[in-house]
Amino acid sequence: MSKYRLGRINEEVKKEISNIIRDDVNDPRLTAMVSITKVEVTNDLRYAKVFVSLFGNEESKKASFNALKSSLGFIRREVGHRVKLRCTPQIILELDNSIENGMHINELIHNLKKDEKAHDNR
Repeated sequence: MSKYRLGRINEEVKKEISNIIRDDVNDPRLTAMVSITKVEVTNDLRYAKVFVSLFGNEESKKASFNALKSSLGFIRREVGHRVKLRCTPQIILELDNSIENGMHINELIHNLKKDEKAHDNR
């Protein structure tokens, strides 16, 4: 299969899963902000690894991740209706902390610049 087609499928599945979580999943445990960072569909289109980033405190993250796990069947069914593929991929959720790590690094750099300015003003 062409890598370009697989890339298009990844992006389409990512877009649809984001829409489904935002609009159609009505779970009260879903309190943290959910962001789909990446989707990797296998070459045979049987599995889709979905990388999810959650924002909030640790308790709401755990509750939201469990809510997403429990709604995987619904999400898979909706993806099957919205994305025209021969077979609907089995969805595997992975927690992605890259956005939080980036925000932490950005904060560290900002603090270094602030300390450098304070040191130069002396």
